[in-house]
Amino acid sequence: MTERLLQFIWQMQYFNKADLHTAGNEPLQIIHAGQLNTNQGPDFREASLKINTTTWVGNIELHVKASDWKLHHHGEDKNYRNIILHVVWEDDLSVRDECGNAIPTLVLEDRVSKFLLQRYEELMLAQTAIPCSGSITVVPELIWSSWKARLVAERLQRKAQIVVQYLKETNGHWEEVFWWMLARNFGIAVNSDAFEAIARSLPVNTLARHKHQIHQLEAFLMGQAGLLDADFEEDYPRMLQKEYRFYRKKYHFLPVHEPVHFLRMRPGNFPTIRLAQLAKLIQQSSRLFGKIKAASALHQLKKMLTVTANDYWHYRYRFDEASSFKEKVLGRQMTDNVVINTIIPVVFAYGHLKQEQAYKTKALQWLEETAAEQNSITRQWTALGLVNRSAYDSQAYIELTKTYCRNKNCLSCAVGAAILKRSV
Repeated sequence: MTERLLQFIWQMQYFNKADLHTAGNEPLQIIHAGQLNTNQGPDFREASLKINTTTWVGNIELHVKASDWKLHHHGEDKNYRNIILHVVWEDDLSVRDECGNAIPTLVLEDRVSKFLLQRYEELMLAQTAIPCSGSITVVPELIWSSWKARLVAERLQRKAQIVVQYLKETNGHWEEVFWWMLARNFGIAVNSDAFEAIARSLPVNTLARHKHQIHQLEAFLMGQAGLLDADFEEDYPRMLQKEYRFYRKKYHFLPVHEPVHFLRMRPGNFPTIRLAQLAKLIQQSSRLFGKIKAASALHQLKKMLTVTANDYWHYRYRFDEASSFKEKVLGRQMTDNVVINTIIPVVFAYGHLKQEQAYKTKALQWLEETAAEQNSITRQWTALGLVNRSAYDSQAYIELTKTYCRNKNCLSCAVGAAILKRSV
């Protein structure tokens, strides 16, 4: 037994309530179990119950062992002065309040289904990536539907907190925040930190002054990435190198200490190609976040993101290294990635912070219209027979896996709760 499981059992009232008595053999009736308290203080607040003929309203504290009350020094804490019931698994100590009066105690050890305890132990000991994979088919679709909505909301709200932090750093500059997050997204996982550092070193106002000169934009990005430090044979990288050295002194660009990486990466994701595409996107757009906010349809976003790196890169993936011809177009998968991981979170955050529901609704609609992500996480869920129709589904599965499954946080998961409920 754990205290978190005991909280879950009390919150869901998953125990035998027939002929309830306190440890002192007083008749007990639970009127309201109270609200789970996630802050400091008693486990449940605003509970109400009847002991003998007296109705009590107050707080409830739970412990695996009654003696934990003393171990945690609750008797000396003013937050625990209005405890009307002490719920325990094992009653090994009579607990008293600051006046010396015994606090009514309810013992649950013999009132909880052994099947529930066994099922919970199975979840906690499961070696699979999804602890409940063997029981997941019993969960009704209605629970899945509402739980996915909650998961997507949790994921977007958490990302909104990142936007809040960036807004503090930029003094409320939405375009700058969007630029940082966009650049980070273009770096993929391997180079995300480096690309964000590059974006932070190149203010959007500086880039806007050079938006009609693609080679200058490339020089800024490649130079800050440390990709123009070599002795080149070709004229194009030499020209970028010259431009970068001039403007680095003019604008006093701060050095970037995060290196970019090429290893174990598909050529299409090489930092050179992604930075070249990013430069083209800057050239083709002005006040990009403002245009995205004004967009009403998903196809408008994708049109804005339809960029192709300049001609030099059609025959190369790295400087001074020729390759067969291939236009370096920002592909559908990468476009969807930017929509899912940058555009939608920032638009949702904008609606959340400005208290404009229309933007939040639009962000969720775009998520439902965007193709589902196909990766190791989503494949685990589809292998169990669950649908992955859109990015709305895939984002829910990613949030569920990273926040709940990997942490064995089954008691806070609607799916886990539904499975345990069947054991009661």
